[in-house]
Amino acid sequence: MSTVNGLPAHVLLVHGVVVLVPLTALLLVLSALAPAVRRRLVWLVAALAVVGVVLTPITADAGETLAERFPAPGEALRTHIDLGRTTVYFAVALLVVALLLVAAHLVELRGGSIGRAPAALLAILALVAGIAAGVQCYRVGDSGARAVWGVEAASSL
Repeated sequence: MSTVNGLPAHVLLVHGVVVLVPLTALLLVLSALAPAVRRRLVWLVAALAVVGVVLTPITADAGETLAERFPAPGEALRTHIDLGRTTVYFAVALLVVALLLVAAHLVELRGGSIGRAPAALLAILALVAGIAAGVQCYRVGDSGARAVWGVEAASSL
């Protein structure tokens, strides 16, 4: 998919990733830290993580198709492309931790407990994956803004 109604698909799809990945990261961290939140949101977090894993490479592919329109991409665009290619790994990390949260939730539904140490490890994994995904989303977005608008315009935003 390279265009939607004449617009480059990347510029439309990127909005989904920019909202979805940080939202998933935030809800993931909250769900890992607070069992009450996990009980209410675990399935939503898992669903958002799955959509993120699907949408991220589609967006990156659309971006690479868009970049082909530029015969000699500048350094800023090459940086954006390289960062964009790696974002799927961060989305996968969110999904893995979300699936671990689902497993913990299912144990709790059956009247069990995952224990303090596994719960602490899960919280740490969620924090690391969530922060890393959020930072990566920022880095990709910043490099994209610099590629499109230039260093001066991006730094003044």
